[in-house]
Amino acid sequence: MKKHYILSLNPTAKHDWDRCILRDPLTAKRPDLAKLVSEAVGADTGSYLVSVNIEIQVLEQAAVPQAEQLSLNVPELNEKPQLREVA
Repeated sequence: MKKHYILSLNPTAKHDWDRCILRDPLTAKRPDLAKLVSEAVGADTGSYLVSVNIEIQVLEQAAVPQAEQLSLNVPELNEKPQLREVA
């Protein structure tokens, strides 16, 4: 079974649990690794000794933009939108 996840690293995050986040790329949910292993084992009740191989391959890295690079082109909030009459 091959799964893809997005790993976000933020060593300056306020909370420990936000410093290293693993998320599903489609749903943005954090994966339940125990559930993934149990799905691979099957539905039989019992205790299992399992071997889990995790191979990490970086497919792409997205750099975090600097604050000065975040200049968004947003119209001013005071401007009134142009309204058109409907016939």
